Amino acid sequence: MQYLIVVDMQNDFISMALGTKEAVSIVPRVKDKILGFAGKVIFTRDTHGEEYLSTQEGKKLPVVHCVKGTRGWEIEDSLKTLRCDAVFDKPTFGSVALMEYLVKENAKERVEAITLVGLCTDICVISNAMLIKAALPECEVLVDSACCAGVTPESHARALGAMASCQIQVI
Repeated sequence: MQYLIVVDMQNDFISMALGTKEAVSIVPRVKDKILGFAGKVIFTRDTHGEEYLSTQEGKKLPVVHCVKGTRGWEIEDSLKTLRCDAVFDKPTFGSVALMEYLVKENAKERVEAITLVGLCTDICVISNAMLIKAALPECEVLVDSACCAGVTPESHARALGAMASCQIQVI
């Protein structure tokens, strides 16, 4: 079985609170990737509450974003109606629940490959890729660089390099 993990393709990361032109530019490619993918498609959503600014993350990144139930928290419009087998709301960069789900799936039927796309390469994509690689070391973990964007182009490139060093295939 193969999985496509669509990381945090939410309005706040694309066109709202923390949006960038690089994030906007990957939306059509992410859509094409989902439409052409033969395996299971899983979305993650960065999910915060009203108390975000009092959290450790909120103190270090004092920009309110992805508050559950808001427009910014929602998956981008052209993607949210596409095929999706599961959604994981995550309170932090990496999703332990997603990793545990993939480990359980692998116990039922071998997970051959997991491809990650989405935002931000240098925060949530790398965090989830590393968690998955640690939990499923014999699974091929790939990151489609053309379907990812970082906080900056430079941090995107650094994150791709770090993942490649950890035997995550960057395509």
